[in-house]
Amino acid sequence: MKLTTKGNFHLTYCTNIHPGEEWQQVFANLKHYVLPLKARLSPQASFGIGLRLADVASRELLKRDNLAGFQSWLERENLYVFTINGFPYGKFHERIVKDKVYAPDWSKIERLNYTLRLVEILACLLPSGMDGGISTLPLSYKPWWQADSLAQTTILEKASLNLAMVTAEMVEIRQKTGKVLHLDIEPEPDGLLENTTEVINFFEKWLLPVGGAYLAKHLGISQTSAESQLREHIRLCYDTCHFAVEYEKPATVFARLPAAGIKIGKIQLSAAVRVNLPSDSQTRAKIGERLRPFAESTYLHQVIERHHDGRLHHYSDLIGALPYLEQSEAAEWRTHFHVPIFINDYSLLQSTQDDLLTVLNLLSDNHICQHLEIETYTWEVLPPAMKTDLLTSIQKEYDWILDRLGSISLLK
Repeated sequence: MKLTTKGNFHLTYCTNIHPGEEWQQVFANLKHYVLPLKARLSPQASFGIGLRLADVASRELLKRDNLAGFQSWLERENLYVFTINGFPYGKFHERIVKDKVYAPDWSKIERLNYTLRLVEILACLLPSGMDGGISTLPLSYKPWWQADSLAQTTILEKASLNLAMVTAEMVEIRQKTGKVLHLDIEPEPDGLLENTTEVINFFEKWLLPVGGAYLAKHLGISQTSAESQLREHIRLCYDTCHFAVEYEKPATVFARLPAAGIKIGKIQLSAAVRVNLPSDSQTRAKIGERLRPFAESTYLHQVIERHHDGRLHHYSDLIGALPYLEQSEAAEWRTHFHVPIFINDYSLLQSTQDDLLTVLNLLSDNHICQHLEIETYTWEVLPPAMKTDLLTSIQKEYDWILDRLGSISLLK
């Protein structure tokens, strides 16, 4: 839906929460969930969709008349697509995902071709007069390459070239149609890019010089012009859960990125599990028991602990971190587990909801980004006591955001 407060925002939820990799499964989920949500939240005005397409669905949607049929359905139901989640390439539900979610990474031709299909789809579906974004993984998974600096250098170089190839396609689409598309890199804990400093370094040392050289030659433009095109079409996806787990202050990120010439293409509205660690072991043991149900086997739930002197220590997954909880000298743990954004207190556990509130407050005065996407994808694996009817849960997340954005009017 399009909202006006002190600025125009497009708000949606990411449909990656619904199982289904094939196009007909995706389409069935949209009919089952999006239509009743629109009836409840935006019965008269147009309603935005945050589309998630796996590789197989992207291939199927481009066959026969599937894309034209989908576009007709969107128009008939007064729906529109302005953002696509292009992070998970394959299956994302009902199996062990863990670090497989990063494969293929941005050094691989499969990732490039998949993303080019998403660009083609979004260019067709995107309404005139608005920009469209595709979020993607933070290049690769850092632990795969951490011990091999040469391999990591190769990944950064190949990723820069592949991102430049996608940029060339988006430049051509803009020239032909006037539509502005951008690819939004999504940093997260243990991603090859996981924080603001790493994103800025990647742009300055790799994407702009290496990708810019390719783009300049491919398009027959100057290096300076090529770098400007990269800054326009390669942006950042700011996930409030991920940056909170990294202990990065939203205001600092919002200041550093524009100063470095990097745009935010999408803000994913989400919250992580947060734990203040007391000194007594008995309470810590109880906290461990409360955390244990979150150590499920489907997704990675990276943990970053903060010590009293500000030092940070990383654990690759919650299940591996729990044995260290009672003896850790840290003051706080934050865990990459997306929890419902409308709940802050879980009895001995909290969420990073305050960071999300800070982002919403910043947006009221700083129009750094207009694409907002609710992204709680863990409904299936939440502890049983936290599970409720999915449609009602999604609506509660919308209501919570709308209440905090202030006075809302919906635009047709």
